[in-house]
Amino acid sequence: MQRLKNKTCVVTGAARGIGRAIAARFLSEGATVILTDLDAERGRSAADELGCSFEPLDVREEADWARLAASVPAADVVVNNAGITGFEAGMVPHDPEHATLEDWRAVHRTNLDGTFLGCRYAIAAMKQAGTGSIINIASRSGMVGIPGAAAYASSKAAIRNHSKTVALYCAQQGWKIRCNSIHPAAILTPMWEPMLGDGPDREARMQALVADTPLRRFGLPEEVAAIAAMLASDEAAYITGAELQVDGGLLAGSAAAPG
Repeated sequence: MQRLKNKTCVVTGAARGIGRAIAARFLSEGATVILTDLDAERGRSAADELGCSFEPLDVREEADWARLAASVPAADVVVNNAGITGFEAGMVPHDPEHATLEDWRAVHRTNLDGTFLGCRYAIAAMKQAGTGSIINIASRSGMVGIPGAAAYASSKAAIRNHSKTVALYCAQQGWKIRCNSIHPAAILTPMWEPMLGDGPDREARMQALVADTPLRRFGLPEEVAAIAAMLASDEAAYITGAELQVDGGLLAGSAAAPG
């Protein structure tokens, strides 16, 4: 079943990880996919491998969004997935006491400003048809406090709230443009590789990192992509302003394992 046939879908930060998995799933559902990423080389390579088109996009820059709007003026689905943790260049303080204002702003500029600009682009790309689906990738970290990653948690919490605001605004205008957020927890993407390594203790490290997750394992990018595909499809026509956790039960309460 091709649930996204005849739909044009834009996915940001899709050169790898969750974004790439979403692009791949959308393609399998019959969508026309525009894969975007800041890393042009990796983005083009991913698009070539998947069989879709590529547009370079720095989600922080209004000029880049204006260029995308000129190239892709109409879209049915926009997934604002591009984001950073703040630790890409190495471990630096991101706690509330020692984080620098520069590092704080860098995370928010990509995660929050990028999502704001992406939602603004999506509304303009959808309002003529009066229908569409905006999907913002937030995080489990946007639902709880994260002492060692204050900027990341703050930015994802803001994405959670902004998604609801966008949903209400679009409904207020009388458009059938939906906006929802997905909140993944520990999903096995390249982001985790520096912590996991490739040594003989890799499996032990993996188990330690998900010890508090009731399902006791990492999630897979494809499992997040499945939720995105549902939200992008017409099957989710009555879902807007919602938040969906993909966290192995982590936010359900105390960790539990089968007896």
